Amino acid sequence: MKNFISGTLPSSSSLSACFPLIYFLTCLAYIQMSASLSVPRFLKSRLCFSPPGSPILKRSPDITKSPLTKSEQLLRIDDHDFSMRPGFGGPAIPVGVDVQVESLDSISEVDMDFTMTLYLRHYWKDERLSFPSTNNQSMTFDGRLVKKIWVPDMFFVHSKRSFIHDTTTDNVMLRVQPDGKVLYSLRVTVTAMCNMDFSRFPLDTQTCSLEIESYAYTEDDLMLYWKNGNDSLKTDERISLSQFLIQEFHTTTKLAFYSSTGWYNRLYINFTLRRHIFFFLLQTYFPATLMVMLSWVSFWIDRRAVPARVPLGITTVLTMSTIITGVNASMPRVSYIKAVDIYLWVSFVFVFLSVLEYAAVNYLTTVQERKERKLRDKPACACSLPQPRAMMVDGSYNDGDVNELGHFMSEDGDKQERMMVQLALGSERGSARRKNQRYVSMRIDTHAIDKYSRIIFPGAYILFNLIYWSIFS
Repeated sequence: MKNFISGTLPSSSSLSACFPLIYFLTCLAYIQMSASLSVPRFLKSRLCFSPPGSPILKRSPDITKSPLTKSEQLLRIDDHDFSMRPGFGGPAIPVGVDVQVESLDSISEVDMDFTMTLYLRHYWKDERLSFPSTNNQSMTFDGRLVKKIWVPDMFFVHSKRSFIHDTTTDNVMLRVQPDGKVLYSLRVTVTAMCNMDFSRFPLDTQTCSLEIESYAYTEDDLMLYWKNGNDSLKTDERISLSQFLIQEFHTTTKLAFYSSTGWYNRLYINFTLRRHIFFFLLQTYFPATLMVMLSWVSFWIDRRAVPARVPLGITTVLTMSTIITGVNASMPRVSYIKAVDIYLWVSFVFVFLSVLEYAAVNYLTTVQERKERKLRDKPACACSLPQPRAMMVDGSYNDGDVNELGHFMSEDGDKQERMMVQLALGSERGSARRKNQRYVSMRIDTHAIDKYSRIIFPGAYILFNLIYWSIFS
């Protein structure tokens, strides 16, 4: 200091001795100056109490930029623009795909769609993600890193609804190899359209497809392919459906053209379903067959028993109408005829014809009785007709009495079976007294149409069943 006052320059040893004092006075001045400024407290302490020669005096850190994690530093994410595909401007990047079907949840005939849950995996190489590794081990990340890098923009063609599972976190996995190879896997549930043909329902076989395609990148930028061919599709052995039997899963690849954007690679997951028939046998075919057989019972009932035959025919017709309505209510309103419609409507026609058969029998019987009445009104010789024997309805008749019953031959040549039974009807007045005992003649008759219907109707229905099941089974 004395040298400085006297005008001579201080030596280097004296300067080094005075430097701590100068640094302390500078810190005090800085603290007083920054009292009115918004300088962080930890920065004040680091600036004022760092030893001389500290690097903090040479470069202040940018506090607006948070430090990178170790993995992101290793992948150099901030050094590249991941909004562009790998190898932008060069040949198309190949992206391999494989799928594992976890469940086939439902098949809807009314909506013509299906719901499937699957694991969708993508494979490609992005050299921008390569990193040095001594043990050649890959790094695995969850969905938080997926938003910062480039991934293929896949979507499901003809899908109605789809979502990525997010319980307890997003079901997304990213695995990066040291050489830049990437595995991107996610768990998805998708409801997609399936064009079904019900012309052979319920003896039908349906083929549905789940289609995967890139939304933005044409075949010039992105080449989709099945990673291992048909082995790229795996299914769970426990997959089962209540109405269908899963026959086959297989994969195909095609090109899809859009007039505005160009050609795209499209991957197909095809599966074939065959419907179980036993449910419909119990709910549809057997009841319809029983209704047809029940309508044949009227052929064995007396043609004069109108209260028995008419309700039986009407009941079977209404039951068949209910069965047809119930089947069509659970099916889409298609414009073509289904196999079940053929069976039900033919059965309905058989039931309806049995009602018309009795109408014809009743009408012909009325016409025949009118002719007989006219013949009885005319004088005729009755010497050739055997006289019926009177039998009291007390159970005391034998087979000989029945064998002596005569037969009547009508004008049209049809042989009519006639049994004359004389019933003794009495009325009682007072106690234990009978008077006015009358005899009434009754005729139990079977028409020729009923006889033929007993053979024609069952034979025709059996023939129809043989033809139907041979064609559709």
